[in-house]
Amino acid sequence: MRTRHLNRLLIAAILLISTAPLYAQHQQQNVAKLKEDAQKVFSIISGDTLKIQAYCEIADLGGQLVEAAQEKDEKKTDALMRRIDELEKILGPEYPALFNHLYEADQNSKDVEDILSMFAGLLDQSCPE
Repeated sequence: MRTRHLNRLLIAAILLISTAPLYAQHQQQNVAKLKEDAQKVFSIISGDTLKIQAYCEIADLGGQLVEAAQEKDEKKTDALMRRIDELEKILGPEYPALFNHLYEADQNSKDVEDILSMFAGLLDQSCPE
């Protein structure tokens, strides 16, 4: 169970990195606003079957993206990123915006960890293995 949870956190972290622009400037985010936004995005996704399916597929593709990057398969990496972008459109603009803000936040923050854990829990509860 612990390994499964760590895998889910890894996928969430991969999603965080893959959706953040490389040129983003690190800025201190308003933690209360960040948590509020995270709860809103969580509610949007968890309340809609189509969005849950898209979210689960993004999580699955995140693992494949890591493998493609490790294999230095640029063609596969690009194709996976395009598919993830398509799926993010289903989730709505709040999803990538949230993860961009999380990327800019202090990665060692308990608040960021709590938010990622919330999404990892959604994966555990809603996505097939």
